[in-house]
Amino acid sequence: MLFVRTLNINKNKDKKIMARMLGVTLPDEKRIDYALTTLYGIGWTNVKTVLSQTGVDANKKVKEVTEEEFKKILEVIETNYKVEGYLREAINENIKRLREIGSYRGIRHIRGLPVNGQRTKSNARTKRGKRKTVGALKKEMWAKLEQNKTAEAVKTQADK
Repeated sequence: MLFVRTLNINKNKDKKIMARMLGVTLPDEKRIDYALTTLYGIGWTNVKTVLSQTGVDANKKVKEVTEEEFKKILEVIETNYKVEGYLREAINENIKRLREIGSYRGIRHIRGLPVNGQRTKSNARTKRGKRKTVGALKKEMWAKLEQNKTAEAVKTQADK
């Protein structure tokens, strides 16, 4: 069951209608064009084409859209686009295939580095993680390290 319109009754006896499409709850107070972009794989360009194909006004709020219009929208989305779980699954399968064949992009995915040719010398902090300073020590820190090394050497010789 891909489309469900549920009726929830609160303790205050207020009726609240929630629209769900493809497992995602659409916000009732928002316009239908914005609400459809909450679906994974549907952006603004796709929303415009879907609404023009179905003849639904983009300025309508989600709570004003009828059942028939929801069914038309859902039918167009299901036939023309990969969305939500199907799209996520397809992307993961493509990445898995790249890893298995050992392509450059697959190796970059395995190592957790940028895939599409971005520079990594000065950027890519999201993929590479927090900075680790290597080889850049101030004189005071260098002196402390040397002092610790000599103290440990003296200690080990005294133990022998």
